[in-house]
Amino acid sequence: MLLELDKIRSFIKRGAVFYVSHSGGKDSQAMYVALSRVGPAGQLCVVHADLGEIEWRGVQEHIQATTSQALNVVRASKTFFDMVRHRARTRPDVPAWPSSTTRQCTSDLKRNPIHKFIRNDMKTRGITLALNCTGIRAEESPSRARKEPLKINTALSKAGREVWEYMPIHHLTTAHVFHLIKSAGQEPFWAYRENERLSCVFCIMGCENDLSHGARQRPELYQAYLDLEQETGWTMFNGKSLRDRVQLQAIAA
Repeated sequence: MLLELDKIRSFIKRGAVFYVSHSGGKDSQAMYVALSRVGPAGQLCVVHADLGEIEWRGVQEHIQATTSQALNVVRASKTFFDMVRHRARTRPDVPAWPSSTTRQCTSDLKRNPIHKFIRNDMKTRGITLALNCTGIRAEESPSRARKEPLKINTALSKAGREVWEYMPIHHLTTAHVFHLIKSAGQEPFWAYRENERLSCVFCIMGCENDLSHGARQRPELYQAYLDLEQETGWTMFNGKSLRDRVQLQAIAA
């Protein structure tokens, strides 16, 4: 089930720690299930980047309920709204909101805090080998399909510290992901009852269905996004407001 299994077993023998980056979504959940069947429990470390008010309620509780290790929660020094306001103030000539090509929300709010945790935790543990594990899958997009499922992380690695980027379920289909979760006797996060994917409640990559579901569940957060559009003078999407992407009946439903 896992990609590069022979190499992974050699990493395990060398005492590597597998840092499981867990968003609470189906891919993270399936990845953890697959890794937990191969790696010793003591070599798995679950990490979640807390997105604050823009995160689905209950995500962290879901992660804790479906994993065996303690949940390590990391946070950026700024919020998503802080980031948008700062960009609008300092770069008024460019769109203030992230986009598919400028996803600073991923780098600033997720990847960087997790990388910082990995560096500090490796130092605390006194280890020199680790894998940063993510649930990225080839089926999600052409750009993700081109990614190498196992490669050295040059940003985290240095003399005396070897860190690899690992995408254990890169080859799995969505159907396989849900099957893997079910095989562990688990259920996916509750939002999947209506969502196609899980990220922020209102994600820049979200489809109309998921954005509308978010508006039904969090009308006060939906209004906060609209207010921020008005404040910055920039719409959340390229020339289109969040209001335009949400089905009108979503709020009344």
